[in-house]
Amino acid sequence: MPVAIYVLGLAIFAQGTSEFMLSGLLPAMAHDLGVSVPDAGLLISAYAIGMVIGAPLLAMATLRWPKRRALLTFLAVFIAAHVVGAVATGYPLLFATRVIGAIACAGFFGVAAVTAVDLVGAHRAGRALSIVIGGITVATVLGVPLGTVIGQHLGWRAAFWTVAVLAALAAIGVAWSLRPASDSSGNETRRAVTEFADELRSLADPGLWIVYGTSALIFSSMMASFSYLGAMLTTDTGLGESWVPVVLALFGVGSLIGITLGGRVADARPFPTLYLGAAGVLLCSIGIAVLASHPIPVIVLVFLMGMFGLATNPAINVRVYAHLGEVRTLGGALVTSAFNVGNTIAPWLAGLAVAAGLGYPSTAWVGAGMATLGLLTVVAGDLRGRRVGSDRPVSPEPVLAG
Repeated sequence: MPVAIYVLGLAIFAQGTSEFMLSGLLPAMAHDLGVSVPDAGLLISAYAIGMVIGAPLLAMATLRWPKRRALLTFLAVFIAAHVVGAVATGYPLLFATRVIGAIACAGFFGVAAVTAVDLVGAHRAGRALSIVIGGITVATVLGVPLGTVIGQHLGWRAAFWTVAVLAALAAIGVAWSLRPASDSSGNETRRAVTEFADELRSLADPGLWIVYGTSALIFSSMMASFSYLGAMLTTDTGLGESWVPVVLALFGVGSLIGITLGGRVADARPFPTLYLGAAGVLLCSIGIAVLASHPIPVIVLVFLMGMFGLATNPAINVRVYAHLGEVRTLGGALVTSAFNVGNTIAPWLAGLAVAAGLGYPSTAWVGAGMATLGLLTVVAGDLRGRRVGSDRPVSPEPVLAG
């Protein structure tokens, strides 16, 4: 794999840490900002909203930009948003920085995914995307627990400063690994055909929207319970605060195993991967809801939920790019939007359940419902694929992206 693939994964690690670290910081943030824990949880939804908006808009706005310039611009905005967020004294300003940082993150995700596919070609797209998107998984293994520990000992603002520093290091890596001139010759033909109208026409395939539905539901179903996992572990499961980063790290370890295995089989067997992953998340969510007061089963189920959920991610991307031809910038970016539609809805619905007095275990029932719907979209996509058989392969030749 090109070094740039791993550098993109590092950049997404920094951004993924920001996206998910709030799950271990909500009680402290709520106390400091003078809001309820469900209101603090909306900061997670705010990030997801920014991702939904930012992915398609920035992908199209920077369509003719060299990819290196676009990626560095997005990282610069992301860093600035976290610096402001670290010193924000009120909830509204912090909410705004979460949206702005997420918009920049979404733009980065969309361009990074297309860049990865361009660098390696169709025959290794699933593997490359598993490495790039694996940055999110590593964030759950290392970044989220580290952010939680930093937040517990130095305050949640220190966690925001840490993310800003990580993103700055990632920007240096992107600037070094992607050649400035590589977008100036080999991509001219492709740039000529990726006009706005062509990008819109690339979305006409109904099967593509089924995959977007899968993206919005399966992985995002975990966010319903994951967003309030720290609070559930200390109130219902009976674990001390020091155990929260440990359990979050186990979720990340499971996620890392899942995305690694999923990346190895997704290119050849995407639908079996999706079936197994969706069913696994569904059963784990039900188990967490029922066994919330039992520490050992909950810890095991959190680990398994991460493994099953992340295993689906490379397969979803393989299915999306199978429906797209050479014109894939907007379609690829919409994967991020679809994913974060679910990430917006899940914490919101879970927050409603908590606010209604149903307790933190009810968030896992919300996740189980989303996983059930996600499994149905996999069935629909599989049946349609067997009937129509019209998936188009990604371009088999790699195109250098800078």
